[in-house]
Amino acid sequence: MDTLPSTPLADRVLRPSLAVTGLFVLALFLALHEGRAFFLPMVLAVLLHFLFSPVIRGLRRARIPEPMGAAVVLVGLLLTVGLAGYYLAGPTRTWLAEAPASISQTQTRLRRLLRPVAQVTRTAEQVAQATDVNTGRTPQVVIRGKSLGERLYGTTENLVAGVVMVIVLLYFLLASGDLFLQKVIRGLPHLEDKTLAVAIAREAEASVSRYLLSMALINAGQGLLVAAALAMLGVPTPLLWGVLSAVLAWIPYVGALAMMLVLAVLGFQTFDALGQALLVPGAFVAINQLVANFVTPNVLGRRLKLNRVAIVLGLFFWTWIWGVPGAFVAVPLLATFKIFCDHVKALRGVAEFLGE
Repeated sequence: MDTLPSTPLADRVLRPSLAVTGLFVLALFLALHEGRAFFLPMVLAVLLHFLFSPVIRGLRRARIPEPMGAAVVLVGLLLTVGLAGYYLAGPTRTWLAEAPASISQTQTRLRRLLRPVAQVTRTAEQVAQATDVNTGRTPQVVIRGKSLGERLYGTTENLVAGVVMVIVLLYFLLASGDLFLQKVIRGLPHLEDKTLAVAIAREAEASVSRYLLSMALINAGQGLLVAAALAMLGVPTPLLWGVLSAVLAWIPYVGALAMMLVLAVLGFQTFDALGQALLVPGAFVAINQLVANFVTPNVLGRRLKLNRVAIVLGLFFWTWIWGVPGAFVAVPLLATFKIFCDHVKALRGVAEFLGE
């Protein structure tokens, strides 16, 4: 009697493991998306912990304990953000109040420039209407969504709750020092595993801190250059646009495009001549390309540079998971994951793909 061919043990084990892995990944994506109100503040707090952990260690060497050092760092951070928000609140309100008129003025000027294209578009619309066989009127159903006020208040509540979570969690992460690392080390059975865990944790933390600090300084420098260039061009409130440029610089590609569009509207609002108006976004594009092609590669080096395809995929993924805040943390998360993979032998292939 014939017997069924035996399946190798590896195949019998691998097939269910792949299915379980796929289900786990899908469940993880769903949990990240649905629990963004919890996970996003936690991720921000961990990234800020990586950024400020060298400061806490420096204060500890100066005989300042971690809880007091964490309080000093948080107070300094809140004072910096609060003062910046206080001084920029007035110019921001003024620009937002004038934005509708500015956009209308920009549209009027663009219509004059694009008048030939508009004529072709109107001709195409007339042809489409002439060939439309549906002469009856179809009733339309309008679905009314949330009002602007409802969305604003809901977003404000979530924003306040998220900021409080980030502040509280960041303080305890900074104040605890190496507590979590010590807990992990104590749970490992072998001395070699403990030594490897300490080495990976120290090197990864140092690399992530260096990356985040470098990017923060680069983005701040770009914001100062943009503010100086706009001040030389005679644009009002140049510091506001410099800060906005530094903030949007954390979003690769999309942030630069959004900043260029904002400055284009600002240029048409400020100047009547077309050449002067285009100088405003043109100055930003020149500074952005200078920073992206010369400053950033030289500061970060090839080891911390990321693959552009991986950056775009990470940007799409985290924006899909967490919306606009996900776009801001996409590159820091991707860089953190690459640095971790660099220090784990089994994940060197993933690090090679993420690297440039």
